[in-house]
Amino acid sequence: MRLTDLSSFNPITIQCHDNPDADAIASGYALYSYFKDQGKQVCLLYAGRNRIQKANLTLMVNKLDIPITYLEDTASPLPGLLITVDCQYGAGNVERLKAESVAVIDHHQAEIPDVALTEIRSNLGSCSTLVWKMLQDEGYSLNGKTLLGTALYYGLYTDTNQFSEIFNPLDMDMRDSVPCNKALVSQFRNANLSLREMEIAGIALIRHIYNDDYRYAIIKSYPCDPNILGLISDFLLQVEEVDTCVVYHETEAGLKFSVRSCIKEVRASELAAFLAEGIGSGGGHIEKAGGFISKHNYEETYPTHHSEAFFSERLQEYFDSSVIIDAETYSIDIADMKAYTKIRTPQGYVTAKDVLPVGTPVTIRTLEGDIDMTIEADLIIMIGIKGEVYPQHRTHFEKNYQISGARYTDLLNGSNTEYIPTIRNRIDGSAREITLYAGVCIPKGETCIYARELQNTVKVFTAWDKEKYMLGRPGDFLAVSHDDLHDIYVVERDIFFKTYA
Repeated sequence: MRLTDLSSFNPITIQCHDNPDADAIASGYALYSYFKDQGKQVCLLYAGRNRIQKANLTLMVNKLDIPITYLEDTASPLPGLLITVDCQYGAGNVERLKAESVAVIDHHQAEIPDVALTEIRSNLGSCSTLVWKMLQDEGYSLNGKTLLGTALYYGLYTDTNQFSEIFNPLDMDMRDSVPCNKALVSQFRNANLSLREMEIAGIALIRHIYNDDYRYAIIKSYPCDPNILGLISDFLLQVEEVDTCVVYHETEAGLKFSVRSCIKEVRASELAAFLAEGIGSGGGHIEKAGGFISKHNYEETYPTHHSEAFFSERLQEYFDSSVIIDAETYSIDIADMKAYTKIRTPQGYVTAKDVLPVGTPVTIRTLEGDIDMTIEADLIIMIGIKGEVYPQHRTHFEKNYQISGARYTDLLNGSNTEYIPTIRNRIDGSAREITLYAGVCIPKGETCIYARELQNTVKVFTAWDKEKYMLGRPGDFLAVSHDDLHDIYVVERDIFFKTYA
């Protein structure tokens, strides 16, 4: 669904979920601004038992001139279109208002299937990001709209625990591009913690579940702002005996949780995704991450589990099922592995110095995360068949690939790619789509590997990166170069069969 699909309606009512947070207010405000500029009769409101009271939210509404109102009369039908934002019409966390037509814009797991006009992106960290992307798709510029940009920035900031739980590149792009008054954000942030929430954090730390074998802790908190979960998690990780922790609370919509890790064998982002797999969404950074589990999905999948048992069992399963391989010291047995050669499938490549001068520090942003590097004279940036990006030196590139002369954009051929990798200059902040500079190369077919399908989860610390592991899940492939048995790595299943034969 696009915003233009809603342009035929008038008037338009935008409804945040009950007891709205910064993300709901910000995304609602952005929709309000867009439709107002389209000449629509539009209003922004919320209902429910509680009015906005938190100091940071009242500051946000007042300082950014957000025209949100509280609806007392919830019985009268609304004319025109009702858009529920950061929530889904008919869900448990939003007052069900009567309306002629309904649309849903949300970033949580889909749970209400019978609304035709729906845009749900559960892989995003905030609804603010989703609305920003929808505005971008319509060519709606935020230039000169600093108040709106600040609202969207703060919405993402609060919903991702001060950006520590960002895991989608669109979230990062929104954070880096919107006009923002950072002084106002500092005011909002410094008004975020109430005396009641300070008490909640203190009470939560009194009671915990601890696993001595794997040195992890679990804490259930009273309902609170997501940032308080992060505060408790950060404090808990300072305990000597704790290497990994999960702090969570229950809401009307589901389970909100925060993850922390201080050991390289556990990436917080990966653990968060594991906990929410199939029933929610999770991700973030190596040390800090978080996620949300839909109440509807949870109750369908784990009808007999209380939440503490769920997190205990999932964490135990996570640690029990992982095998860790240090490629530099591991003695791999190739007796049960088959030999493969690389298929001559076209791939993209970029000569890095053609994009930015040698010596420029850059960040390459992909769906898999950010890759920091410095432009070197012999650096080649490869673009795989799924848009995955990895660096290579020219000598290795020339040995294994031949240049076709075509352009990478011709390979895309208008395909609906979820995210186009970008290269960002870390000096001036400018960003460019890397595919615009990419040519096409074809493997020479001389690369030989040994590989076998994984039956369990494997974490491989490769010879070229001893700090971050490659994650292999059951069905993926463990691979090793035929001429270097310490060059061990993981290839995702769908990529493997398109790449090797």
